[in-house]
Amino acid sequence: MADKHVIVEQLVKTYPGSGAPSVDHVDFDLEKGEMLALLGPSGCGKTTILRMVAGLITPTSGRIRLDGRDMAEIPVHKRNMGMVFQSYALFPHMSVAENVAFGLEMRGVPKAERAARVERALDLVKLRGYGERRITQLSGGQQQRCAIARSLVIEPQLLLLDEPLSNLDAKLRDEMREEIRDIQARTGVTAIFVTHDQDEALSMADRLAVMSAGRIEQIGTPRQIFDRPATEFVANFIGAGNFLTGTVVEPHQANVPGLGMVVFGLDAPLGKDVRLLVRPHRFTLNGKGENAFEGVVRHLVYRGDTLTLDVDVKDRTFLVDLPTHAGTLPERGDRVTLTVARDDVTVIGTAA
Repeated sequence: MADKHVIVEQLVKTYPGSGAPSVDHVDFDLEKGEMLALLGPSGCGKTTILRMVAGLITPTSGRIRLDGRDMAEIPVHKRNMGMVFQSYALFPHMSVAENVAFGLEMRGVPKAERAARVERALDLVKLRGYGERRITQLSGGQQQRCAIARSLVIEPQLLLLDEPLSNLDAKLRDEMREEIRDIQARTGVTAIFVTHDQDEALSMADRLAVMSAGRIEQIGTPRQIFDRPATEFVANFIGAGNFLTGTVVEPHQANVPGLGMVVFGLDAPLGKDVRLLVRPHRFTLNGKGENAFEGVVRHLVYRGDTLTLDVDVKDRTFLVDLPTHAGTLPERGDRVTLTVARDDVTVIGTAA
């Protein structure tokens, strides 16, 4: 742990009069150059953590270390962290260049060096030539880039982003995801960002920390979180899923009441009751395999590249996503056979 770039240990925040902590004994660390997403629903404590790391909120207990240095007594302006707020927090009476230069000016950087660094930062975020414009003349995406440039121009040891894409429309969000990730990768800055959007977290972060009620439920790579959720909360929060409860009666086999035998790939103790997860896109239609379930299409929704089905199988309904280019697609009322490979049936809480 000593060589980690960022270390957060047993971090707690309890507000006066609150019966439960907003942040409850949270631990995580980051390597230099890594991007971590704090992901969870509103009120789970993710923004409170970010603000404690930034120095904007004082922890009740716990430690935050940056490059081995305890941040407890370090004021905000001396932490050498850049922060991008949800609202961008740009100064409307200043030009773009003046906004970007603000942190450098506060640090006493000489004017000539300041101008050169601002120019490089604007180039980095694709705002070359926009330096003299007013903030009110920028689009939402351009304001976002300006806020990122202002945070990076000070050459921070840590970049903090609080719901950085929430004010943008869907198309621009997709573009900015790629741009932020690209900028972070090119600069090599270590970053923590807060989001409630699973797609943002999965597509941008090296690792995710999924939070609920002030605690981290699971921390891991996007693939680990999505394919091997540690808890049912994580499985539900990250993507849609079909959940089954069964008892392990043979190695890699569980008896699911009302459905029969379901085969899975991971090990689980004999006699144990398990929760199984099948992601909707893991099903194939009318194939052959160890897990085959006959049912009737009750409802379907066309989503462009995906057809989403509700398929009634005995006493339950499966959610199924099929690619629309996959040959002949079923209609409402059709009888179908759903198949899923054993390796695509996850035992919740079991590591790969």
